[in-house]
Amino acid sequence: MNKPETPRKPCPPALISALRAQFGDRFSTTPAMREHHGKDESAFPIAPPDGVVFPLSTDECVDIVKLCAAHDTNIIPYGVGTSLEGHVLAIHGGICVDMSRMNNVLAVNVDDLDCTVQAGVTRKQLNTHLQHTGLFFPIDPGANATLAGMAATRASGTNAVRYGTMRENVLGLTVILADGRVIKTGGRSRKSAAGYDLTRLFVGSEGTLGLITEVTLRLYPQPEAASAATCTFPDINGAVRTVIQTIQLGVPIARCELLDAVTIKAVNLHSKLGLREAPMLFCEFHGSAASVKEQAETVQAIVKEHGGMDFEWATQQEDRTRLWQARHDAYPACLRLKPGGRAMSTDVCVPISRLAECIAETNKDLQDTTIPIALFGHVGDGNFHLAIVVDPNNPADVAEAERVNHNVVHRALAMGGTCTGEHGIGFGKLDFLDAEHGGAVAVMQAVKQAIDPRNLFNRGKVIRHRTNTAPRTLDGAWSGKVRMAHDFEEKPPPQP
Repeated sequence: MNKPETPRKPCPPALISALRAQFGDRFSTTPAMREHHGKDESAFPIAPPDGVVFPLSTDECVDIVKLCAAHDTNIIPYGVGTSLEGHVLAIHGGICVDMSRMNNVLAVNVDDLDCTVQAGVTRKQLNTHLQHTGLFFPIDPGANATLAGMAATRASGTNAVRYGTMRENVLGLTVILADGRVIKTGGRSRKSAAGYDLTRLFVGSEGTLGLITEVTLRLYPQPEAASAATCTFPDINGAVRTVIQTIQLGVPIARCELLDAVTIKAVNLHSKLGLREAPMLFCEFHGSAASVKEQAETVQAIVKEHGGMDFEWATQQEDRTRLWQARHDAYPACLRLKPGGRAMSTDVCVPISRLAECIAETNKDLQDTTIPIALFGHVGDGNFHLAIVVDPNNPADVAEAERVNHNVVHRALAMGGTCTGEHGIGFGKLDFLDAEHGGAVAVMQAVKQAIDPRNLFNRGKVIRHRTNTAPRTLDGAWSGKVRMAHDFEEKPPPQP
């Protein structure tokens, strides 16, 4: 992996002193704290910040931004560190702003189906808070991420096929700009034609345009009934064709996930299940009791038409929870396929009509590989992943992984798809972004230059700044810079 074009500058001692004076024990420069905040769940090596600060309010965040601006020091927003493309890695040094203590639910408007939360509120925390209101927030990327982090990375997950992504579910934001100004974007009304849509600009900006401190979100009524189902197929094509027909028929399925036989093997090992090791769909239906039954019967008929079998129901909450936890654990489960191995992941999304072709061509690549590669994903909206498990000390493994990654991304782009359906660009996909958007990347650079002219926020991520460029490889791949399996375990942060 290449070194940054601009060397990492040491953090000014005067800034360290000022932050320590103002925030006391809520500012830390200990090696353990810095290392914890210098890694996410990506495959990249640790890049610790120079210090970590824990604000409690928007006003304190303004003070942090102004101090860092005065010392020309990079600011890296941090939620819980579950991103997958190096978003929170301090590749140019700087100060990490950990938003976890800004964790208050500020307002819930039951009649209007919306809420406003501080940046550090997690999705599970919000849904626990909403339990007795009859409402819930459906976006579920698997990890218990912060809602501001989910907004910043335009997260989605298993429910996106019915409820959309963070793009559709963020109504407004409170954001601090590089000069310390606080702006509010959007609002609580369900539509507006007033000026540029700044909310959508900051949703997906990956912390490169400003510091999000509050988020206003769309909520949904809890479904009257919910039922999950699993079914296996003799081949992956039958499973994919079932998904395509289900979507094209307009069945309002809430979740539709595909796991190939390799993934099922890993999930059985990791979650101690006894699922048939064959391509499998995990589905979930929401609605009234009658509509859920109708949806499930329709899908069951489609499954049978495409050779599916073992159609099994899970109507009890605990059974559905166990099923979906197993699906969310697919990524770490795949690490068991090669003891001591390390994982790389891909994240392409294609139009639903090209999904079967894209997966079929990708499977041809996988048949020729010598390393474990699992395929799974949110096929209900055309998004699938490969978990590629390699020995990082084996150049042949690394070269093979990069070849597979390059092929699947460029295949998706050729089909009108994208290099990332939900993980984002970070610095891991910079070249793929160039390949996907071409001249439009220059417009993105112009936006960055206009809003953050000194490149204060999250340097080296999403787009290449004219003076700060993130480390990269020819194809935006990993060059073997991956982490050990145990690094994917959730660990609480050290206390300052």
